[in-house]
Amino acid sequence: MITKGDKNKARLKRHLRVRKKVEGTGERPRLNVYRSEKHIYAQLIDDVAGVTLASASTVDKELAKEIGNGGNVDSARKVGALLAKRAQDKGFKNVVFDRGGYLYHGRIQALADAAREAGLEF
Repeated sequence: MITKGDKNKARLKRHLRVRKKVEGTGERPRLNVYRSEKHIYAQLIDDVAGVTLASASTVDKELAKEIGNGGNVDSARKVGALLAKRAQDKGFKNVVFDRGGYLYHGRIQALADAAREAGLEF
């Protein structure tokens, strides 16, 4: 039987393998995604400087009012669109997508598609 701890351990291994190749810069930051059971978080990171440039999540005050449950595909779409808007306000259009070791499916895919539709390129 596979437990939740084993799944997360496998995800972290995948994430580290991806992180060896994916790096965000000041011109092209890394769009990092973290998913929990109840919420989804996304942030733009400049790995060279070690700073977060923009972020959005289902616990943001802007989204928390309209989102009841943050652990669904609709919520992920709203987070992706909000992050894209915040990124463009700060002058970022091109990003590198870091799926965090998660499969590109469901909430992760919805967030990425919404960010693309809102104007981010990756």
